[in-house]
Amino acid sequence: MSATKGLPADAAIGGLAAPAATPAWQRVLLVLLGLGAAIAPLFVLESFQLFQLTMAVIMALAVLGLNIVTGYNGQISLGHGAFFAVGAYCTAILMSHWDWSFWATLPVSAVVCTALGWGVGFPALRLGGLYLALTTFSLAVAVPQILKHKAIEDWTGGVQGLFLVKPDAPAGIPLTADQWMYVVTVIVAGVCFFLVWNLIRSRIGRALMATRDHPTAAEAMGMDIADLKTKAFAVSALITGIAGSLSAVAIEFVAPDSFTFGVSITLFVGMVVGGVASILGSLFGGLFVLFVPNIAEAISKAAPGVIYGVILIAFLFLLPDGFAGLLRRIAARLRGRG
Repeated sequence: MSATKGLPADAAIGGLAAPAATPAWQRVLLVLLGLGAAIAPLFVLESFQLFQLTMAVIMALAVLGLNIVTGYNGQISLGHGAFFAVGAYCTAILMSHWDWSFWATLPVSAVVCTALGWGVGFPALRLGGLYLALTTFSLAVAVPQILKHKAIEDWTGGVQGLFLVKPDAPAGIPLTADQWMYVVTVIVAGVCFFLVWNLIRSRIGRALMATRDHPTAAEAMGMDIADLKTKAFAVSALITGIAGSLSAVAIEFVAPDSFTFGVSITLFVGMVVGGVASILGSLFGGLFVLFVPNIAEAISKAAPGVIYGVILIAFLFLLPDGFAGLLRRIAARLRGRG
């Protein structure tokens, strides 16, 4: 049974050929190039540009979380902005009210968002398609309003939000706060991308894609569809919540109005643009949703939304399978010539 119906066989591992078919020296070279590309911005970018790149990596991580449940498991979610907000507020509350270190807040945010994702996963057992999309949409709309509620205003700061302080580099490391935040973000995101890459290549990952493509056949083969769907939401929420935690510290501020439904739409756009069911595509999606709106505003300050819409439509028309699809075609041509 095919676990990747409608997608190339290598789509599940980020749009590149499977490692088993790639010579070892090429894999080492790719890793070294990736490390070089990650380290170089520390020495060539100004503080604000480094902050923008940090946010792009954070958005890529959030897109990766959405890709797990929508791209690989086929469940349409329009509510991942809620998980992003919960992760951000967990970190903000612990840091501002109890003076926790940022590193200590990450596991708490992960656990809380996992529990929330598990809870949202239960409706997914009975709902599907547009009904599930509407349910998650309701979650995305409700969370900002809950964060404003007077009953928890002492914790969340209400409409005024909470201010944070970006941590300095420890042990006398000669990096500014922005440089250190970039390093932290890259490390955390790198670990998450690597773990998800391994998850998708594992038996569980293949089961997730099987339930997406052939749910009846998967169930007939003994797969627990309900358990898989719930776990997909839980893992997805965990990754997105960690991204929210990183965002809170990078921006040094959280407020309910920063986590409107638009955040969920932004993540969905990033997933489609980068490539559905593509780990590497999630990275491109994060870069797109952060930098393209800025480019649109630079082109026309009077109507940046119109310019952004035109760019998005043109992109989807030219690359309907996203950046990952483009990379797959380029790699296929290079292998054909070789």
